[in-house]
Amino acid sequence: MRRLLIGYDLGSSSVKTTLLDADSGKVVASEGLPKEEMTIHAPKPDWAEQDPELWWKYVQATTREVVKKGAVKTGEIKAIGISYQMHGLVLVDKHGEIIRPAIIWCDSRAVEIGRRAFQEMGEAYCLQHLLNSPGNFTASKLKWVKENEPASYERIHKIMLPGDFIAMKLTDEIRTSETGLSEGVFWDFTTNGLSQRLVDHYGLDASLLPEAVPSFGIQGTLTEAAAQQLGLQAGIPVTYRAGDQPNNAFSLNVLEEGELATTAGTSGTIYGVSTKPLYDSQSRVNTFVHVNHKKNDPRFGVLLCVNGTGILNSWLKKLLGNDKINYEQMNELAMQVPIGAEGLSFIPFGNGAERIMENKQVGAHLSRLNLLQHDHRHVLRAGQEGIVSALTYGFKIMKDMGLNLQTVKAGKANMFLSPLFREAFVNMNEVSLELYHTDGAQGAARGAGIGLGIYANAAEAFEGLERLQVVDPVAEKRDAYHEVYQRWENTLNQLLF
Repeated sequence: MRRLLIGYDLGSSSVKTTLLDADSGKVVASEGLPKEEMTIHAPKPDWAEQDPELWWKYVQATTREVVKKGAVKTGEIKAIGISYQMHGLVLVDKHGEIIRPAIIWCDSRAVEIGRRAFQEMGEAYCLQHLLNSPGNFTASKLKWVKENEPASYERIHKIMLPGDFIAMKLTDEIRTSETGLSEGVFWDFTTNGLSQRLVDHYGLDASLLPEAVPSFGIQGTLTEAAAQQLGLQAGIPVTYRAGDQPNNAFSLNVLEEGELATTAGTSGTIYGVSTKPLYDSQSRVNTFVHVNHKKNDPRFGVLLCVNGTGILNSWLKKLLGNDKINYEQMNELAMQVPIGAEGLSFIPFGNGAERIMENKQVGAHLSRLNLLQHDHRHVLRAGQEGIVSALTYGFKIMKDMGLNLQTVKAGKANMFLSPLFREAFVNMNEVSLELYHTDGAQGAARGAGIGLGIYANAAEAFEGLERLQVVDPVAEKRDAYHEVYQRWENTLNQLLF
């Protein structure tokens, strides 16, 4: 009998489910829904909300599809792992019913609340204990609900991150992880536990927070009701959960000091692992508990995030007719013009407050447009180069913090499917890029295998991980891309100052 693992990757664009053969490390079946990107509702400027029940609907549909594709037999599925969009806020009452739409990661309504807390609690205290400004993270979003929707706050039984909600639907257990508490900025890194001072400063009830469990291990089992909805058998354990960026790093076997992972989906990220609790004095990049953190053997994940990444590329696709062009055609058009898009620069910060900009609302800007010279090809190239420039801007902050950045790993997906994007990334940052056949759902499945004990360690879990390509900088292109970045940074500084 096969030993199969299920991995869920709950994003803001789609839900992906993967069925992995635990012994070969190979994908048996996968499915992502919806086929078009999930809607993000913005009832007011700078808000971003989604209905958690919609996530659950797609979890059900994708599970049933992979079970069908994989011709799964009773008893073959051994464990479930969950990866999810970070920093969201889901509120449920005592019956497990949703109180209001989820406030997701790119929502900016709580920026001012976090800024005030950073000043009032003291910047030195926050950076030494939380390693971050309270910023626009989950704790600040909960404070916003308390201040602005007191009737909703009074109904709360528990708050959850998006992945905790899916785990609740699967198991009827409401729990979170230590990694999750840290991504909500509820974690005190000096005591290795809940930050009671932040909870007290915000006037929150600590009992609203779920019990924290390790990322790996049995966290509940599939109920009869959930099993019927999914087309599975009851009793399958949930044995892994992590936010999408720690999980993406895990899916690439990025677990040790100096190793880095990157993504370029709706948002773009670079995530580096350190054994030291590093922080940026301006909290432009953020440090969290990594999935393999232990009190006596610490691992911290330093996260650079650019909200305006793939969302800019999808916006350009819609602008060009959406169903009349695909991303591969867009890449081909962009490569018809030279490096630098003949002077055009694109600032991609149009998807909420950007952390690397100290939570400023910079917005997206197309600069130096010449109506007699530039066409849609230049705009497409400038868009990709602008996204890479924004990542490079954050990359420099990480280097200044002391992270050793030489080789970066990524799944060959999303914007890393673009040869132009890959070329710009390695040359601007002067790094080698290793591309792998993996994604968040595969990572969650492998994590489930470790959590159940099928794999004794990460080395066993990643025996089937396939490296597809290595992209190295090219000396002849380095100077040209450095000029692109310098012009981009000058444009940004003009906007800021």
